[in-house]
Amino acid sequence: MAKWLLCGLVLLCHSLLAATPRVITLSPHLTELAFAAGITPVAVSAYSDYPAAARTLEQVASWQGIKTERILQLKPDVVLAWRGGNPQRQIEQLQRLGVRVEWIDPQSLDQMINTLTRLQVWSPHPQQAVAAAQTLRRQAAALRQQYQQQTPVPLFLQFGQQPLFTAARNTLQNEIITLCGGRNIFADSPVSWPQVSREQVLARHPQAIVIGGDAARAASVAQFWQPQLSVPVIAINDDWLSRPGPRLLLAAGALCQALHPAKKKPD
Repeated sequence: MAKWLLCGLVLLCHSLLAATPRVITLSPHLTELAFAAGITPVAVSAYSDYPAAARTLEQVASWQGIKTERILQLKPDVVLAWRGGNPQRQIEQLQRLGVRVEWIDPQSLDQMINTLTRLQVWSPHPQQAVAAAQTLRRQAAALRQQYQQQTPVPLFLQFGQQPLFTAARNTLQNEIITLCGGRNIFADSPVSWPQVSREQVLARHPQAIVIGGDAARAASVAQFWQPQLSVPVIAINDDWLSRPGPRLLLAAGALCQALHPAKKKPD
């Protein structure tokens, strides 16, 4: 009897493991979204370094492209791809070879949060995906309520230095600025990621500069703008600010606190 019971348990465990969807993520932010949804991918992209468990996974994509043959060998149930960073021709080749591909391109905080709910169908822990989405919605709503009445602070969102790039209206980064009671001085640009000149920035009189980086990077940027512009340089963790994943809410919280330090941080 015990022997048959043991065999039954082994078969059950094997069945459960086999039923776990095999997911591959092709960008760091998709890896973060997958883990937040309770998914441990079978392979990821280069620079997938969060959470820590992602660093141990096989990498099948980089800026040079994707490893098509290896992806086929891994037999994924779904590949999560990003139009902004993955080569469409290679992704379409995977699709022609019978691989299911889900394009995930969040263009707003709501879309990013809804992605977690969407991913529950591939998660062995779908309730975790739903709970994570609910948590992020509460955090965004709390920040919006806390800072929506603030007088807008003109901000320059700086990416790079030579040349200078920034973000315009239709970006997640602009949405974070607005959420925190800021006003993006280049929100009116006709392109999402415009290259701008030093003179254009100075002409719009920002009251603060927001960058991705640390304190050392902030000091370097402040020096770059001297002597014409002496304003606070707010440094936000680069991965939080640049990746369209769950940690965008951490970037928003840090920015809100830096812009309005006198206000109590929402629970």
